[in-house]
Amino acid sequence: MDIKTATALRRLRLVSAPEAVSFLLLLVCSVLKRTTEFNAVPVMGAIHGVLFILYVIFWAFAWYRARWSVGIAALYFALSVLPTGGFFAERKLRREAEDAVVASRARKEGAVNA
Repeated sequence: MDIKTATALRRLRLVSAPEAVSFLLLLVCSVLKRTTEFNAVPVMGAIHGVLFILYVIFWAFAWYRARWSVGIAALYFALSVLPTGGFFAERKLRREAEDAVVASRARKEGAVNA
């Protein structure tokens, strides 16, 4: 994995958890708006909107750099629209990065001819 691909995956990983948190907070704010006088939906909506747009931009760039199949790309996109999907995406991306580091070290040591 080259540095640009690793960077693209890292960016996507770093934005996925905050995007998931903002989605959950937006859902809580929506419930509170309807049950109390508290209305933070405009603020949380804007925050979540910005994070979601960043997620989609980083997702598209990671798809291009990592050369994911359509199925893998669709999985990461589907995780972005589920309330807790960003947490799963972050964990899966972290594992993918760790596996790439292990494979790179193995190639450098000559243990794997890949």
